[in-house]
Amino acid sequence: MNFYDQNFLIQHCQSIVDFYTPSVVDKSGGYHQNYLDDGSLFDTHFKQLVSSTRIIVNYASAYMLFEKEEYRDIALHGLNYLENVHWQPDSQRYAWTLNNHQPLDMTQQAYGYAFVLLAYAAVRKAGLIDNDQPLLDTYALLESRFWQSEYGLYADEISADGVLSPYRGQNANMHLCEAMLAAWEATEKPQFLQRAQQLAENIALRQADLTDGLVWEHYTEDFKPDWEYNKADPKNLYRPWGFQPGHQTEWSKLLLILHRHAPQPWLLERACSLFDRAWEKALDKEYGGLVYGFDPQGNWCDEDKYFWVQAESFAAAALLYKTTDESKYLQQYESLWQYSWQHMIDHQYGAWFRLLNRDNSKTSNQKSAAGAKCDYHSLGACIEVLRSLGHSKLK
Repeated sequence: MNFYDQNFLIQHCQSIVDFYTPSVVDKSGGYHQNYLDDGSLFDTHFKQLVSSTRIIVNYASAYMLFEKEEYRDIALHGLNYLENVHWQPDSQRYAWTLNNHQPLDMTQQAYGYAFVLLAYAAVRKAGLIDNDQPLLDTYALLESRFWQSEYGLYADEISADGVLSPYRGQNANMHLCEAMLAAWEATEKPQFLQRAQQLAENIALRQADLTDGLVWEHYTEDFKPDWEYNKADPKNLYRPWGFQPGHQTEWSKLLLILHRHAPQPWLLERACSLFDRAWEKALDKEYGGLVYGFDPQGNWCDEDKYFWVQAESFAAAALLYKTTDESKYLQQYESLWQYSWQHMIDHQYGAWFRLLNRDNSKTSNQKSAAGAKCDYHSLGACIEVLRSLGHSKLK
């Protein structure tokens, strides 16, 4: 199996999309977001902003790759739901979660706005909308609601009654960097590239240099490392304690995309460092794959295997190989793919399993869940490798 081959990657993208396409459209509005391993649905009434937007990205990207009108229609179906159901015009806010299409949680999350911007960038790239205004409007909302100019980073959360949380984190800023890069690629508006550069420098350099050159997850209100936040909860879905190997490698990928658009020596140097150190600390030499988290002393604090960690890491390895021509990165790419092919990918029903125990045994029969997984990471990682290989249909 040649994992570093365009035809293989295209076929794998198709297999992921094929898992969702038969039932992803909720005819009453939006997408179905909760799937068991065999593709059957559960909790069909519940929807979450991140999954709603990520599935738009999936299908806009699939439309670019495969040029199937069905994928275009599915992407636009989700965009309509984002604009008319998640968006609440009276309060000018997005519903974080919905129950039977009614707002359930109105907390405003910068993390959610990142994926709104990414969704608009994806449909703009794919030619499904013909102007830049929705991206500029989302940028303006981020600027007015979350931007902390004195730190050059975004705050995280505003409560339903309008109170800004003191919590600060890197994860929202990382995905906002991703979204700004995509918005730049879609529009070539300079503020998007400038903001991506600012976020990358302030998280992957300035903040990381406070924590031994690795990206820590949690910060105080003035962006000092918060070593205690969620210390008793290393498995928290959105805010786990510990260094996240998958976020080190995800930053590596983003720094290399930024380097492609606006080369600077530090981008490549830090991309290599983050990836190399994550690989050194997190590789499970007994059972394969990369574990989820390690503590400041380098000891594992969560040894589970998450699908997105493997996917983001193989994308980073491919970009590192393309940029440096160092064979070790191709070997690491192939190693991650071999592990994923053997354990993380469901060859019976399609798509990837979300979560495995350290020994690669299954944790549940839930393949995807609202806010937790929709194969955006695995599909997106394949598409990023295809882009690095010069696929003609991908911008």
